Amino acid sequence: MPAVRGDGMRGLAVFISDIRNCKSKEAEIKRINKELANIRSKFKGDKTLDGYQKKKYVCKLLFIFLLGHDIDFGHMEAVNLLSSNKYSEKQIGYLFISVLVNTNSELIKLIIQSIKNDLASRNPIHVNLALQCIANIGSREMAEAFGNEIPKLLVSGDTMDVVKQSAALCLLRLFRTSQEIIPGGEWTSRIIHLLNDQHMGVVTAATSLIDALVKKNPEEYKSCVSLAVSRLSRIVTASYTDLQDYTYYFVPAPWLSVKLLRLLQNYTPPAEDPGVRGRLNECLETILNKAQEPPKSKKVQHSNAKNAVLFEAISLIIHNDSEANLLVRACNQLGQFLSNRETNLRYLALESMCHLATSEFSHEAVKKHQEVVILSMKMEKDVSVRQQAVDLLYAMCDKSNAEEIVQEMLNYLETADYSIREEMVLKVAILAEKYATDYTWYVDVILNLIRIAGDYVSEEVWYRVIQIVINRDEVQGYAAKTVFEALQAPACHENMVKVGGYILGEFGNLIAGDQRSSPAVQFQLLHSKYHLCSPMTRALLLSTYIKFVNLFPEIRTQVQEVFKQHSNLRSADAELQQRASEYLQLSIIASSDVLATVLEEMPAFPERESSILAVLKKKKPGRVPENEIKENKSPTPVTNHTNEVNNISSSSADLLGLSTPPTSQPNSGNTGVLLDVLGDIYSSKPLNNNTNASSNKNWFVDPKKFVCKNNGVLFENDLIQIGVKSEFRQNLGRLGLFYGNKTSTPLTNFVPTLLWPEDNAAKLNMQMKSVEPVLEAGAQIQQMINAECIDDYTDAPSIVVSFVCNKVPHKINIKLPLTINKFFEPTEMNGDSFFARWKNLGNTNQQRSQKIFKAIAPMDLQAARAKIMGFGMALLDGIDPNPDNFVCAGIIHMRSQQVGCLLRLEPNKNAQMYRLTVRSSKETVSVELCDLLADQF
Repeated sequence: MPAVRGDGMRGLAVFISDIRNCKSKEAEIKRINKELANIRSKFKGDKTLDGYQKKKYVCKLLFIFLLGHDIDFGHMEAVNLLSSNKYSEKQIGYLFISVLVNTNSELIKLIIQSIKNDLASRNPIHVNLALQCIANIGSREMAEAFGNEIPKLLVSGDTMDVVKQSAALCLLRLFRTSQEIIPGGEWTSRIIHLLNDQHMGVVTAATSLIDALVKKNPEEYKSCVSLAVSRLSRIVTASYTDLQDYTYYFVPAPWLSVKLLRLLQNYTPPAEDPGVRGRLNECLETILNKAQEPPKSKKVQHSNAKNAVLFEAISLIIHNDSEANLLVRACNQLGQFLSNRETNLRYLALESMCHLATSEFSHEAVKKHQEVVILSMKMEKDVSVRQQAVDLLYAMCDKSNAEEIVQEMLNYLETADYSIREEMVLKVAILAEKYATDYTWYVDVILNLIRIAGDYVSEEVWYRVIQIVINRDEVQGYAAKTVFEALQAPACHENMVKVGGYILGEFGNLIAGDQRSSPAVQFQLLHSKYHLCSPMTRALLLSTYIKFVNLFPEIRTQVQEVFKQHSNLRSADAELQQRASEYLQLSIIASSDVLATVLEEMPAFPERESSILAVLKKKKPGRVPENEIKENKSPTPVTNHTNEVNNISSSSADLLGLSTPPTSQPNSGNTGVLLDVLGDIYSSKPLNNNTNASSNKNWFVDPKKFVCKNNGVLFENDLIQIGVKSEFRQNLGRLGLFYGNKTSTPLTNFVPTLLWPEDNAAKLNMQMKSVEPVLEAGAQIQQMINAECIDDYTDAPSIVVSFVCNKVPHKINIKLPLTINKFFEPTEMNGDSFFARWKNLGNTNQQRSQKIFKAIAPMDLQAARAKIMGFGMALLDGIDPNPDNFVCAGIIHMRSQQVGCLLRLEPNKNAQMYRLTVRSSKETVSVELCDLLADQF
C-alpha cells in the first residue's frame, strides 16, 4: 500500500481499527505482536524511511504502549523526529519521549541537545514544544540542564507572549521538582514585574509561578502584593467588553482573578501602605457589589465563574480578618447562598461561614442565620452538606444560644446519618460542657446523648461526666436520681449502665430515702442489666456492689450471694472471678470501719480540661480545633487520683473550666475568652531563607496582630501550624500553644525554647512546660505557659521552635502575645470621676503620653471600638462630649503594684487622623500602652 501523505496516517487508523475488532485478548496480542515485528523490521532493514513513515510507526508504538504493553525499541527513531522541521513529526517525537523515555536512558543527552536546539529556535512553535516536553518529563536532570535558559526566556523582552506563558508554567513544574532552579537577586523583581505584562495569558501563568515562589520565600517576593492588587483592581473594575479575549460568560478574567486573590492570601493585610490596602478593600467591595447585581446570563458557566471569584474574595476577607464591614457583608452574602438551589453553593457557603464564625467582627452576623443552618442540618439531601451545617452550628455556638443549638443537635441525632453520628456526639458533649451554666443541664444532655446514640459515645464522654459529677457536690444527688430513672428503661445502652453503676455506687445513698429508689431497688435494677453487659462493664458493676455493702449494710446478704455465684467456675472470665472472690472476702472479714475506709467516696479528680476535644481532633488531623486541648487527658474513673492544683487556674468564671467564644462584646484582656484559632490564619514571614548547604530555614512572626486579641494562629506554613489560646486574671496569665504537624512525616528533635532575658524575667515571670521531642504526622500537641506580671515591662517574650523535617532543620521565632496590656482589669467610672482623675494625672507631664498619627486604613469606628475593647480596658460610653471619641479606663495588675490607666482616642474623619492620649500613675506604662495601641490604627 503506498504511503498516504499528510497527517491522516491511514496505516495507524487501520491498525487501531484492527485492534478494536479483535474478539479476544489473545487475538489482540497476536495482532500487536505482528505489528511490532513489522515495525522492528522496518526500523532495522529500511534505511530510507522518511519522516512521515517514522512518525507513523512511532505513533503505533505509542498506541501499543498506552494499551499496556512494554515497548523496548523505537526510541532512537523518536529522537530523530526531534530534528525534523515539520511540526507534526516533531510533535510526535516529543510526545513519545515525554511518555516512554526514562530519565536514566542513554539517549537523554541526545534529547537534551535537541531540546536546546529548539529552545534557541526563532520559531515559537518549536520553542513551545520543547518547553512542554521539559515540563512533562519534569525531572531533576531537566531542571539542571535548562535551569539557566528558561528563566532567560521568561523575562526576555524579545520573547513572544505565547512562549512566555509556556516558560512560566514550565518553570513552575521544574520548581516543584527542584526549588533551587529559580535564581534570586535581580531575577526576583523581573519575575514579579510579569504581573504588569500587557498580555493577560502571561500574567495568568506568571501568577501561578509567583504564588508557588511566595510560599517558599514570602519575604523576598513581598513586593508582588502591590502589583497584584493593582492588576486585580483593573480586572474587577473592567467591563466584560474591555477584556474580550479573556472574558468568560460576561465575567472578566475569572481564572486570573482567582489566582491573584489566592496569591494575596499568602500575606497579612498591607498595613505599611494605606493606599494599597485601601485599593484592595475597594476591589473586595466591588466583587461583593457585583454579586448583588442581576446575572448577565442564565447559563451555569456564568454563575460558576462569578461565584468562583466571589468565594475566593471571601476567603481573602476571612484571611485578613481586619475589616469588620467586609466580614459582615461577606457573611450576609453567604447567608443568601444558604437558600440557593445549587447544592455546591450551599456547601461552600456553610464552609466559609464556619471560618467567619470564629472572627470577633462577624460572629454575631453568622448567628443571625442560625435557623436556616438548623434547617439545612435537618432537611438537606446531601450528607456532606448536613455535616457542614453541623460544623457551622458548632462554630457559631456561644453562651447565648448554646442550649438551643445543643437541643436541636440532640433532636437531629436520632435520625442522623451513621457516618456523622460519632462526630456529632463529640461536638454535643463539648458544647454542653463548655457552655454549661447549670450542671443539671449538662448531666441531662450527656444522659440523653447516651440514650439516643449510645453506640457512638466514646469512653472519654462518660469518663468526663463522671469526673464532673464527682467534683461538684451540688449536682451529685440530681445525677443519681436522673441516672436511676434512665436505667429503668427496658432497652438501656451499656454506656448508660456504666455511668449508672459508677454514680449510684458513689452517690446512691443520696436518693435511698425514697422507697421508689431504696437500696434494694437500686441493686436489683443494676443487677438486672448485669447479664446483658460485656465483661468490662460487669467488672465495674461488681465494684459498685461492694460499694453498696458499705453504703447500705441492709443488702449485704444479697450482694454477697452475687459474689458467691461469680467467684466460682460459673464465671468464665478470670478477672470477674478474682474480683468477686476478693470482694466477697472483704465483705465478710472486714469490719464496718475498715470497709468505710477502703470504700470511701472517690476523691475529687484533678481539674483538667476535657479529653473529648482530643478525640474530635483525631478525626481531622492537622487542624487546630475550635476549643483548647490540654496535654493531660481526663482520667479513667476506675482509678484513684491525687489532686493537682494549678497555681493560676480559677473556676469562678467558668463552671467547667472551659471558656467562651466571642459574643456581642469583643474579647478583653482579662476575660479568659478562648476563640477558634482557625479563624485567624496569618501568613508567616521568613527572616532568612538560606538555600545554601545547610538548607536551614528561619522564620519570624509579627506580634502586632495579638495586641488586641488573645487567640489565633501565631504561625502557619506547609509543615506546621502554631496556635495560641490565652486567658488572664489580674496579674496572672496562662497560654496554651498548639503545635499541629501538617505533614505526613514526623517532626523530630522538636524543641520550643523560651527567650526572655533575666532582667525582664524579674518583671514578668515565665514557666513553660516541656513537650515530647517527636511530633507525629498529622498529630497535635499542646504546651502550657504560665506567666506572672511582677512589675511593668516593655517588649514581649519569644519562643524559638526548632525541629527537623525530612532531615532539614527548621527554626521559627515567635513573639508571644504577652504585652503589658494583657493584665488589664476593666474599670467602670462615671463622667465626674473620669475627668477628675484625668485632670489629676495630666498635671504631671511625665505621667502623660500622646500620639497624633494618620490612619493606616480608611476609618471604621466600629472596628476601632472592637480593637479598643480587645485592648483590655473598659470602654466608657456617653462620657466624652464628642460621641465619636473613645474613652477608656482600666487597672494593670502587677505583683508589686496596681497602675490605674485612662485612655482617650479622638478620631478626625475629615483629616483621617487619630490623637491617642494615655495617662496613668506611671510614665513608663503610659508610654508603652500608647506605643502598643497606636500601631493598631
